[in-house]
Amino acid sequence: MQRALSRLSHETFDLLIIGGGATGCFTARDAALRGLKVALVEARDFASATSAHNSKLVHGGLRYLRNFEFALVRESLAERRILQRIAPHLVRPLPFLLPLYGAGLRERLTLSAGLTLYDALSFDKARLKDPAQRLPNHRWYGKRDALAREPRLEGAGFEGAFEYHDAQMYSPERIALECLIDADAHGAALANHLAAEKLLVRDGRVKGSAVRDALTGATFDIRAKLTLVAAGPWADLFLEQASGKPASHKLLRSKGIHLLLPALTKGNAFLVEAGSGHLFILPWRGHTLLGTTDSEFRGNPDSVAVSESDIASFLTTINRYLPSANLTRGQVEFFYAGLRPLVDDGSGQTYKASRRSELVDHKSDGLDGLLSALGGKWTTSRRLAQTITDAVLGKIEIKARPCTTATTPLPGARFDNFEDFARAAEKTWPGIASIRHLAHMAGARLPQLLKQAKVSELAPLGPSGDCLAQIAFAVREEMALSLEDVVMRRTGLGQFGPPPHLAEIAGATAALLGWDDARRQREMESLAPLYRTAP
Repeated sequence: MQRALSRLSHETFDLLIIGGGATGCFTARDAALRGLKVALVEARDFASATSAHNSKLVHGGLRYLRNFEFALVRESLAERRILQRIAPHLVRPLPFLLPLYGAGLRERLTLSAGLTLYDALSFDKARLKDPAQRLPNHRWYGKRDALAREPRLEGAGFEGAFEYHDAQMYSPERIALECLIDADAHGAALANHLAAEKLLVRDGRVKGSAVRDALTGATFDIRAKLTLVAAGPWADLFLEQASGKPASHKLLRSKGIHLLLPALTKGNAFLVEAGSGHLFILPWRGHTLLGTTDSEFRGNPDSVAVSESDIASFLTTINRYLPSANLTRGQVEFFYAGLRPLVDDGSGQTYKASRRSELVDHKSDGLDGLLSALGGKWTTSRRLAQTITDAVLGKIEIKARPCTTATTPLPGARFDNFEDFARAAEKTWPGIASIRHLAHMAGARLPQLLKQAKVSELAPLGPSGDCLAQIAFAVREEMALSLEDVVMRRTGLGQFGPPPHLAEIAGATAALLGWDDARRQREMESLAPLYRTAP
């Protein structure tokens, strides 16, 4: 998969997608698999913003039941099962414990009823071929049994804990990437680091977009019958800037921060009630991910960051509601902030705002041929993409195939059972210490990854388990064009704190991309802001 700049500048497409986050990537895959001629451009790198900076959960949204959003919960639970089926190497079951402290019988019965409804709405959760992916119904653990499972639940008034199951992404960035790999294989023309700057409008109809190559500064036009803006928290701002008109639909942006620490639990996630909100304590790849805050953000989305006060406040909250954690700033290995693009319901309350999505046809705004996708969440991105592609087909005359993305495995998922696949990989390549990790990251593409690798390129370079062979594969096959692309999205080398062996990683990337020493140094320096808190 390489940047299709020549095709993008010379051909006319059925659909141009502006934005390479989860929604854009799933839509590119769906539309390409149905036979549409698809183009997708991303100003930065694929899945580099909201789609990376999240809690890494695939979940039904248990708390949405409080808002009576039963349809959204059911849709999310159905999509959870679909993602388990089409990406089993990257989406795995995760047990949650919901502890109760001095709650009393009434609260316990209320939660039991909510979890019973959650089970009922996910009635098909066991309909998966792989037994390891089937999720059980909830259950209650009394105080003694709950503490035997997770001693960190100890605290004043602890009564016990409910257990329920959702799912977790091993690497959200690679799910998005595999959607694009599949789209590319079905004829889509793709490019990262290619920014849409202005819509091409003639006689009230959008005909595509003018774009600028962030790597060379070159500009050209991309022509398309229909254009979709899938720019996440930038969507309404882009529409105003690119069209010269006020956006008819505004977004409410919610800032959420996450902290990565050494492992705190014995493999279970905690959902902890925290006043009017909730906290996640999530086991993730041998570490613990703490999430998340939820506060309205009014600044430029480019400026979202984590401050020391953000971290201090978050740790204080966690220590208050989970006293046995006793967390300190020194335990924080990494941190990140993301923005949730919420459909503005006028309330200004980000925590209570719906996570629903909305597809807007801008014909009524005098911009026929333009659609925008607003809101939504990772779990339902595939379903939103299906809705978008259906709408596209309703606006252009083209004979298309039916949607198959709910049943067609992603390129890395073309095996029957992940555990069998991983064990076979361990037997085939017994000398590779991180072979199970590589099986998660590459899935069925693992033989392709290892085909040209030298033994010296397979040693893990840090806590992520990634190696030099992945860097070569990322540059050759996965459109990695910067050091940040390599360490933050094609691999996890930079996701656990400043990458060990950075000079070696940068040197390998530089050799593959033809950088001189000055460029290599600039690329290394460009990573520093990722590990600094904001003033």
